[in-house]
Amino acid sequence: MDRCSHANVWDGVSEGMTTDNMQHGNLYERYEWKHPTQVAGVPWKNPVATASGTFQYAAVRWFYDVSQLGAVTTKGVSPVPWEGNPGIRTAEGPSSNINAVGLQNPGVDHYLEDDLPKLKAINANVIANVAGHCDDDYAEVVAKLNDSPADMLEINVSCPNVSAGGMSVGTDPVALSRLITRLRKITDKKMIVKLTPNVTDITVPARAAVESGADALSLINTLLGMRIDIRTGEPIITHVTGGVSGPAVLPVGLAAVWRVRTALPEVPIIGIGGIDSGEKALEYLYAGANAVEVGAAALFEPTAPLRVARELDALLDARPELADKLAKGETWR
Repeated sequence: MDRCSHANVWDGVSEGMTTDNMQHGNLYERYEWKHPTQVAGVPWKNPVATASGTFQYAAVRWFYDVSQLGAVTTKGVSPVPWEGNPGIRTAEGPSSNINAVGLQNPGVDHYLEDDLPKLKAINANVIANVAGHCDDDYAEVVAKLNDSPADMLEINVSCPNVSAGGMSVGTDPVALSRLITRLRKITDKKMIVKLTPNVTDITVPARAAVESGADALSLINTLLGMRIDIRTGEPIITHVTGGVSGPAVLPVGLAAVWRVRTALPEVPIIGIGGIDSGEKALEYLYAGANAVEVGAAALFEPTAPLRVARELDALLDARPELADKLAKGETWR
């Protein structure tokens, strides 16, 4: 695989300048959080994190202090740089975005040398998202991350996986169980498994992941979708289909969290999908989530995760029973 060319977004920063003395145009002043949560025993200062696919520290650091978030979930990392999919990668849908970026990233070695140290230098709570095209890919990345300062790992099992016959390993509970069992032997870090909604019953892979050693679950990843260009009669996205995210997926995400919480009352859950306000984040907490991740909203509003966190903190003021449960690592249901 060819190594993808990778521009250093920190080029131009003066030698010796650190994250402590750089001038950031933060749009939010520092804030004293009142309502923390816990995910698999890891304390979060608030229940809101970024979702991996839409977060890049180099881009958002000028707008807000990401260490203010409950956690920062970084973009998926692979054993070697991935160039992603060629051609047109995104399209708009009704209240949604469709993407087939292909998990482009500069690889785990760059992540360990560059991205992760910068986030830990500002005391961010970091969840490293792991991607792979086969079980060996996942194992290699997790082994390298095991001795890193990453606080948690999130395993993205929605990638096409040659070890699972080319399908997403997250759709096959047997393949998923094999993968998570292997990864559990490699790391002592808290391991979150990010589930795909593109299955008949999401509680089946959820149970397989937990029984194989997952410490927590995050759900949902994107739905499968596409758009057609009516001028040509062909798909807009070169890859044909892509992952659907944005406000339209909120009801799907909520139903998935509710079903998994009902099936697995004890497992920590991070809710994802369609969250662009404190009110929508609160819906996930009432559905049974311990925390949430904000993704697509950050594509058009880079500060959305922090805004959602502050709105949610205010809403929890009037909900002391829920706030107390979250602080103890418990959930509403």
